[in-house]
Amino acid sequence: MLFDRAKALTLSDFDYELPDELIAQHPAAKRDGSKLLLMDAQSGEVEHSKFSNIVSALKKGDVLVLNNTKVFPSRLFAHKDKTDTEIELFLLRELGNNLWETLVKPARKVRVGNKLVIDDKITCDVVDNTVSGGRVVRFDKNGGDFFSILDEVGHWPLPPYINREADAADKKRYQTVYAEHRGAVAAPTAGLHFTESLLKKAVAKGVEIHTVILHVGLGTFRPVNVEDITKHQMDAEYFNVPEETVAAIKKAKTEGRRIIGVGTTVVRALESAVMYPRELEAGDGWTNKFIYPPYEFRVVDGMITNFHQPKSTLLMLVSAFSSREKILKAYKSAVENDYRFFSYGDAMFIR
Repeated sequence: MLFDRAKALTLSDFDYELPDELIAQHPAAKRDGSKLLLMDAQSGEVEHSKFSNIVSALKKGDVLVLNNTKVFPSRLFAHKDKTDTEIELFLLRELGNNLWETLVKPARKVRVGNKLVIDDKITCDVVDNTVSGGRVVRFDKNGGDFFSILDEVGHWPLPPYINREADAADKKRYQTVYAEHRGAVAAPTAGLHFTESLLKKAVAKGVEIHTVILHVGLGTFRPVNVEDITKHQMDAEYFNVPEETVAAIKKAKTEGRRIIGVGTTVVRALESAVMYPRELEAGDGWTNKFIYPPYEFRVVDGMITNFHQPKSTLLMLVSAFSSREKILKAYKSAVENDYRFFSYGDAMFIR
């Protein structure tokens, strides 16, 4: 699909009005209890449904691609050694040898050479600054398993627009039912609506289900701070597209069957794995791919996604799949029908 050729779009073009009360602060009572907006990418026509009806919107032979990354408790609270200064660390990605790239708050109080104490099981030394204003830290686990310690002392990484602290329920609901490979600091939220029962119903209908990995990191959520969106630089995120998934997609393409990406992270992983000129290849690596209009999608024919923040790279990606005007018109319809927005909000199926 290729749209929006007429003019170069700017950051302001992706703004829209959203009442604060429509920003979901909690998940729906049931995973599949969310609303579902069905949108025709070409015409922009919309229908209103429930996510529990998603299988009826899928076709026999569709290939449904999931991101089976797994969120881990990546928020830590520490204090500077021998002081009472509290520091918040947000783990972004592991660099190896106990080194992690992190965001820190307040950044002005964290300097190279500082030691940060999380508790008696884990401390870290600040060893470098990053170009994005973060810090590189080296953890001392005192002989323990790092992720086991994180499970004890870490906090769940809810997005900043959720105005509350994470609770025990979030550890289950801010994780897909098919999460498998730990490494994400935010959930691939389109997948939060799926239940094991819905996935079984899809398979029974003849839908194929395959997976990729994209460990959601800062790249997905970093704000765009330049009016000329082509100047925005995405942070790199790790992705993996398995041979099995590639083989299934290629076979489906030759047979005229649809490829449906569950979430923008799936779309970015698949599009990042396309080699010149149009060949999808298995493999892994780091992607900083930024998709915005105009863009010709080479893999996906449809996507299931949540409703995204104004001026975000995610809104730009879904706009590229249809058009900015049609997406914003659909968003207006969602607002008028009291859809809930962002991570714990409702979903749309663009097809």
